Amino acid sequence: MPELPEVETTRRGIEPHVLGIRVTEVIVRRRDLRQPVSSDIARVEGHTISSVRRRSKYLLLEVDDGSTLLIHLGMSGSLRVLSPKDEWKTHDHIGITLQNGRQLRFHDPRRFGLMLRIRGNPDAHPLLENLGPEPLESEFTTAYLKTACAKRSAAIKTVIMDAKVVVGVGNIYASEALFRAGIFPRIAARRLSSPRLEKLVLAIRNVLADAIAEGGTTLRDFLNSDGEPGYFKQRLFVYGRKDEPCRVCKTPIRHAVMAQRATYWCPCCQK
Repeated sequence: MPELPEVETTRRGIEPHVLGIRVTEVIVRRRDLRQPVSSDIARVEGHTISSVRRRSKYLLLEVDDGSTLLIHLGMSGSLRVLSPKDEWKTHDHIGITLQNGRQLRFHDPRRFGLMLRIRGNPDAHPLLENLGPEPLESEFTTAYLKTACAKRSAAIKTVIMDAKVVVGVGNIYASEALFRAGIFPRIAARRLSSPRLEKLVLAIRNVLADAIAEGGTTLRDFLNSDGEPGYFKQRLFVYGRKDEPCRVCKTPIRHAVMAQRATYWCPCCQK
């Protein structure tokens, strides 16, 4: 599914087209997504989008009536900025038409995404209130991760993928960050020293920042807001490279399933 860099790429792509623009019409062609599209979503008509931000893998379009459109792309969702006259595709479910003559269109073949209109502080919503810190912000530190790992016997890869510990470190970027930090993904979190955790914090920050800079990772379903694929996949060190030579030491990359997720590592570079 789209991970943090893909969602951030989408946020940056749509923001110039929607920020400060009044909504003139909301078209809902299908409501039965992961959660039903809010029945009152059309109430944003006539109001202006005042903020476009991201929390974890959620997009938050804050509206000047005090409400927020909370959007999750699910497994296969995407947002496009189009002309309202553009032909609707089979899996285009929602269109938000704007005063500038553009339309933000939500496309989701598998319908695991969602679009909700919520009132009040969006960060207090049940989907967001128990999330951990953002990995690219100052709250995510070595000391914080050390405390989070202190009593955890679970594998470190599982821990950093726990959104209550830190948000947005999905499967691809967890494998890549652990490679950059030289950490074996199965090692118990509580066994890692502060210096090793410091390397991991830096690796998580860097791999996510690099992916955002290059437009996310190309997956079968992901395209950015301009309809072009991301290119970070060309630089992956371990993910999806089973039995291929490590880009650093040439040792064949190993693969296993951990917590029902594909995991990749170099047995030489990661200890």
